Amino acid sequence: MGCVDKVLALGAHPFNRVDLLLRNSGGSAVIDGGFAVQLEHHGAEVKNPLWTALCLITSPDLVSRVHWDYLEAGAQIVLTSSYQATLLGFESRGYTREQGKEFLRRSVTLACEARDKFWNEYQQRVQKHEAAPGQYCRALVGASIGSYGAYLADGSEYSGDYGPEMTLEKLKDFHRERLLILAGAGPDILALETIPSFLEAKALIEVLEEEDINVPAWMSYISKDGRNVVRGDSIQSCAELVERSEKIVAFGINCTPPSLCEELISEARKITSKPIVVYPNRGEDWNAEKKEWIVKFFTNLCSSRFFHDYD
Repeated sequence: MGCVDKVLALGAHPFNRVDLLLRNSGGSAVIDGGFAVQLEHHGAEVKNPLWTALCLITSPDLVSRVHWDYLEAGAQIVLTSSYQATLLGFESRGYTREQGKEFLRRSVTLACEARDKFWNEYQQRVQKHEAAPGQYCRALVGASIGSYGAYLADGSEYSGDYGPEMTLEKLKDFHRERLLILAGAGPDILALETIPSFLEAKALIEVLEEEDINVPAWMSYISKDGRNVVRGDSIQSCAELVERSEKIVAFGINCTPPSLCEELISEARKITSKPIVVYPNRGEDWNAEKKEWIVKFFTNLCSSRFFHDYD
């Protein structure tokens, strides 16, 4: 099983179940690990423009199994298999818009069902004195929402370069319906992930505010230099967006080399006191044509875990 390698650390801005989880966990909570790697471990095929979202259609049982794996490993937040799931993406593979909406909802349903079943079985084992009390908590479910580049499936989420015609309004139009569908499906939090630019982060926040979506969200950026997001905007300007928005409850860094995370957190901490989400990669580069990670240097996955209180 892959390591549980993502962590949310307590800051100064409480918000509903997220704050309660952090306080009950002593200031930090562990998020699940890489979804695609674990799906492949169970025999799934994810080298497809839909990536892990393909399994929502072909192998929902494997999606549930991966959630269970991470819950059993101690994950306190599990993310849905929807990072690359979009209505346009499903339509491009021949599915109707209504089917696409159902696939999005299914991603949340599968995670919630796995969480609830695991928690209920654990409580029963505790009552029978077959498990220790306090070993697990009732995990939160985060709806994973990738960038526009994730939909393109051409690696552009790792650069933020969507071409000269891209605008704030176009990004808002792209994200709006998916955000509404996933938020309405009942997750505990929205995980806005691998965001490559200030512009796309602004678009997501404006949609959350315009639609008055009341599910708390975190905004997690990608960087290659430790100072800026991959599109070139400063990490401090991106942290300022997070700090100003009441809809965003945590600032994050993901899909970024572990060696850069401490510097990025330090830069963000100059701007925001909200909780910090950290889930780095292994220091590899993504090959969009082969749809695989290219190793630059060896990093033990377990060593990329962060269990710090960043106040």
